[in-house]
Amino acid sequence: MSIRLYVGNLSKDLERQEFESVFSDFTADLVSIKLIADKKTGKCRGFGFVTAKTDEKADELIEKLNGQVVAEMPMKIEKALPRTKPEGETEARPSSEGTAKRSSRNGARKAAPAATAATSASAQPDPRWAGELEKLKQMLAAQTTSN
Repeated sequence: MSIRLYVGNLSKDLERQEFESVFSDFTADLVSIKLIADKKTGKCRGFGFVTAKTDEKADELIEKLNGQVVAEMPMKIEKALPRTKPEGETEARPSSEGTAKRSSRNGARKAAPAATAATSASAQPDPRWAGELEKLKQMLAAQTTSN
């Protein structure tokens, strides 16, 4: 079973090739090497992940490379925690929220059904905006009856 390792405390100026070269002695024992980069700038976000083939190889990698200096920064390598969902988040997304976000790109006409779905008994409006929401509903109703 493969083990995912978190590699942290990396320099923001670290390049992918330089990161991969750190693990060049272990490539036979690794499944993947990934440096996490910022989408806008393309620069390193300060961490990456390495997946080792076995638990023993992961422990060996941690023992040999944890604390090694790369780009003037000591790397921190540890077993990655499993991904978890934030508290309160369920498997299924609320349909009105996802639909409203996708519909807004397609124009105002297609967003109207999502707005009516949001008024169901299960989804209550934010009390800070309830007054504004009511005004918008009235304006929408007036537009649909005049057409």
